[in-house]
Amino acid sequence: MDNNTLLTVFIAVTAAAVLLQAAILAGMFLAMKKTSAKVESLAEQVKTKVLPTAELAHSMIVELRPKIETVADNVSVSTTMLRTQLERVDATLTDIVDRTRLQVIRADEFVNNTMDKLEETREAVQRTVVSPVRQISGLMHGVTAGVEAFFSRKRQRNSVNAAQDEMFI
Repeated sequence: MDNNTLLTVFIAVTAAAVLLQAAILAGMFLAMKKTSAKVESLAEQVKTKVLPTAELAHSMIVELRPKIETVADNVSVSTTMLRTQLERVDATLTDIVDRTRLQVIRADEFVNNTMDKLEETREAVQRTVVSPVRQISGLMHGVTAGVEAFFSRKRQRNSVNAAQDEMFI
C-alpha cells in the first residue's frame, strides 16, 4: 500500500469522523434549542404565575408583620398577667386551706375538751348524786321492808288472836 492510498484512507476516515461529530453537534444543538424553549416557557409561566403570588405573599407578610408582632406582644403581656393572677389565686387558696385546717384543729380540740368535761361531769354526778341516792334508796327500801314486816306481824297476831277469840265464842 502506498503512501497515497494510506493518506487517502486516513483523510476519508478523518472526514467521516468530522461529519459524525458535526451531526452529533447538530443533534445536540437541536436538543438544546428544544430544552431552551421549554425552559423559557417555564420561566415565563413562573414570571406570570408564581412571581405575582410571591410578591403578594411578600406584601402580605410586610403588611401583617406589625400586626403579628402586636398580637405576639399582647399574648406575652396576657400570659404574664394570667401567671400573676394565678399566683395570687394560689396564694389565696393556700391561705384559705391553712386557715381552714387551723379552724378544724381548733374545733377538734374544742369537741375533745367538751367531751372530756362531759365525762368528768358524768363521773362527778355519779359519785356525788347517783351513788348516794342509790344508797338512800336502798336504805329506804330496807326501812320500808322492815316497817312492813313489823306491821304485817302485828296484823297477823291480831288476826290470829281474833280467830282464836271467834273460835272461843
